[in-house]
Amino acid sequence: MQCPSFEGSMSESDQKKGLPHPIYDNDKTKNLIELPEFKNIIVKNNYVDLLLERKSERVFTNESITQEELAFMLWSANGVHSTRGNGISTFRPVPSGGARHPFEIYFIVQNVEGLESGIYHYLPMHNIGEMKVTIERIGDLPEQTPDTINALVVGQKWAVKAPVLLFISCIPYRAEWRYNDAAHRVMLIDLGHLGQNMMLSATSLGLGSCCLAAYHQVKCDALFGFNGIDEYIVYVLPFGNVKK
Repeated sequence: MQCPSFEGSMSESDQKKGLPHPIYDNDKTKNLIELPEFKNIIVKNNYVDLLLERKSERVFTNESITQEELAFMLWSANGVHSTRGNGISTFRPVPSGGARHPFEIYFIVQNVEGLESGIYHYLPMHNIGEMKVTIERIGDLPEQTPDTINALVVGQKWAVKAPVLLFISCIPYRAEWRYNDAAHRVMLIDLGHLGQNMMLSATSLGLGSCCLAAYHQVKCDALFGFNGIDEYIVYVLPFGNVKK
């Protein structure tokens, strides 16, 4: 099948039809937590060295990470610098076609200093233009947590030991609203931007990470309450301290 042209897709898009744009502020609870400001936590700031040292890491130690490190990881991937057009476009540390940014970050916390273990969601629209991070706690970890996580990542047992596992979800209509069918190839490109930012950020903190495309789609979507159509998991990134 021939890929749809951008010109044709945009001419038929919901944006062109004047339909309301999809919202970005989608809190699920009132259990909001503001993480500490991340200051002076970068340990590797030479850009060339950062590129050379970035690699997939799969052996995590039992050492916890700090809330500041978690905050920087979240902000560097999906924080909002500014908005335009009453929130139609958001500008973030990663590029996105049409400034659509169709991704959300959910995460499992197992070992973060001073933060209760559980299931969380990052709320970037709460701190527009600020280098601050607000999250919400949306649930407890399931019973038999190691077994559950192992099933989520289809038997990759090394990932179970990570203090934090980021789960990136996609809300396709955010991009489809503007680009119609052509949105899906744009979102593939955007997801790569997000993954690289997260891995470089982990490296800059002296942490290790590994991007996973191998995960159990149905179980991951079910954990966060997604129907697999309007929103679904597209990427998983465990990160934490690794053996030096």
